[in-house]
Amino acid sequence: MTAPFAQQEALSKERLRLWLRMLRVTRQVEAALRERLRVEYDSTLPRFDVMSALQRAPDGLKMNELSRSLRVSNGNVTGIVDRLVEDGSVERIAIEGDRRATRVRLTPAGRDAFTTMAVAHEGWVNALLDGVTEEDAHHIGELLHRLPAETGERQ
Repeated sequence: MTAPFAQQEALSKERLRLWLRMLRVTRQVEAALRERLRVEYDSTLPRFDVMSALQRAPDGLKMNELSRSLRVSNGNVTGIVDRLVEDGSVERIAIEGDRRATRVRLTPAGRDAFTTMAVAHEGWVNALLDGVTEEDAHHIGELLHRLPAETGERQ
């Protein structure tokens, strides 16, 4: 075995170990957040994600824009939006000139509910990552920016 090949193999194995660690930590944090949203707010992570996307768009989003921003299918978002409309957190708004399209946005009650959940969510993440200093978090974030984007290109 030549030295460059051995180095490439060692690098490949270390990258695989890194991926598995990142996956494990991500799954553990996500599981804890899902459970806390369920127990404390009778909510789900996908519901939280939809409300978060709508919070960032005060004028609302078309359903296809919402799906695209969450990187899920329209069908996945429709059921969540239906339930949010039923409980008064989201409203549908007709788009003039396009009878097939609607815009959805948070209601004032939905904004209040999301704000409460978002504050708790941030606190939970902070507690779950308690061993990570501000400097560590910044450094890890910078390192992760070196990873390829979805398209295979570097960010």
